[in-house]
Amino acid sequence: MTTEEKIQDIRVNWAASDRKRDENLTVPSDIKAFYDISYGPHGNENLLDIYMTGGLSKLKPVIVNIHGGAWVYGCKEIYRFYCMSLAERGFAVVNANYRLAPENTFPSALEDVNKIMTFIAQRGREYHLDSSRVIVTGDSAGAQIASHYAAVFSNPEFASMFDFEIPSVKIRAMGLNCGTYDAAKMTGEGLDDLFACYAGVTAGNISEGKAEMLDVFKYINENFPPSFVMTAVHDFLKDEAEPMFRLLKKNRVPAVLKIYGAEDRPDISHIFHVNCNLEEAGICNDDECAFFRKWL
Repeated sequence: MTTEEKIQDIRVNWAASDRKRDENLTVPSDIKAFYDISYGPHGNENLLDIYMTGGLSKLKPVIVNIHGGAWVYGCKEIYRFYCMSLAERGFAVVNANYRLAPENTFPSALEDVNKIMTFIAQRGREYHLDSSRVIVTGDSAGAQIASHYAAVFSNPEFASMFDFEIPSVKIRAMGLNCGTYDAAKMTGEGLDDLFACYAGVTAGNISEGKAEMLDVFKYINENFPPSFVMTAVHDFLKDEAEPMFRLLKKNRVPAVLKIYGAEDRPDISHIFHVNCNLEEAGICNDDECAFFRKWL
């Protein structure tokens, strides 16, 4: 299967699987939702939703969710019930689209995350969002994008390599779920073809400047936000979690590593936490939100 055929297969079959996962779910009655808000110039790819519960008299701590999808697939609609479940735990949740590969290449997704943060800084109060209490979550490829952005956000030397201005928000914590993180490794030996589409590189053909911009691990330091690193026994990216956790601890970043599921539970696998029908998803999301509250 060519890379183009693989992308088409992902976009068709993963979408069908995601719709089936959520087919019995409905919008909770206590959710207040703001749909399809534009945060940038790229049409549907720069739309976001905001979900929350409770009164609107006070600013709310914010979770910004960066969806997964192998850098080539995904949209806010397939994450709405998961994000609404986080909102029911006491947060305002920003559920956003961003530009996908291969139509858009690195650093377009990071630029879009920065636009989301700029939206929160400039317009957040209109939607009861507290720009001084922001949390970023991501899963799978979304966790890679989220961690990459957090490294840029927290390290001025790294930020100087990118052509966007970091807005005045405070990222208090990260939720890194079933992710892959070492971008330099993914562009090295055994180049991942989907990541290559996102990075805009081919085997043996990557400029020194782009290689430096992709070397996330080099620029993670003690200012990286406190992080909840999560995976599952049957997550195919399980082996990516511990190196990220060890790197954070080495740099004195407060972090925890949680591994969910068991050998006899193959259903507790990659991004299981998004499936609101799973009891274990609720347990994981409770744990993660408890971690976030410690840093607000």
